[in-house]
Amino acid sequence: MKTLFAPFSTPLFARLAAAGIALTISGAALAFENPQVALKTSMGEIVLELDQEKAPKSTANFLQYVKSGFYKGTVFHRVISDFMIQAGGYTEKLIDKPGVRKPISSESQNGLSNKPYTVAMARTGDPNSATSQFFINTNDNAGLDYPGQDGTGYTVFGRVVKGQETVDKIKNVMVDDIRSMQNVPVTPVVIQNASILSGDKLVK
Repeated sequence: MKTLFAPFSTPLFARLAAAGIALTISGAALAFENPQVALKTSMGEIVLELDQEKAPKSTANFLQYVKSGFYKGTVFHRVISDFMIQAGGYTEKLIDKPGVRKPISSESQNGLSNKPYTVAMARTGDPNSATSQFFINTNDNAGLDYPGQDGTGYTVFGRVVKGQETVDKIKNVMVDDIRSMQNVPVTPVVIQNASILSGDKLVK
């Protein structure tokens, strides 16, 4: 890189050139400021980019589950083709996955919308009950945005940046009612691994 400064004859030009390169490097770093997570499923890979600026609590919570290995062996347990695909809470035998952390508060007022291929936190009727479960929207579900029908809506915290075709495969699987659960894939769709991407593995 030193040869780039050779044409400049004064320290001032050299400093300005160095500053320009520093800004370029800084800009490149900012381009990948948001973490990316790869979900390796039995139907293909899905890469999520998380918005830690607009959904810091949800992003941190999701990353903690990823780092702990919690999602390994969980399934997409609820699939509604023209609505969403939901995962992150049950094993292949539809048993609650142990290790669920404390609930986090809603961030549904962050301005992000439940558009196709965005990822949002699942929850109970309590707006502040989200833990490990999440869903990927397969349709424009603006009705889930704040304030929604319950005055809160659902928190979007990222989007699919690679593997949209995998999402489409999953949303079209055959489902049935199993035990007390509805819209369960007949053939389990398993998350085999979840990992945080870095370096040249990041999706540009």
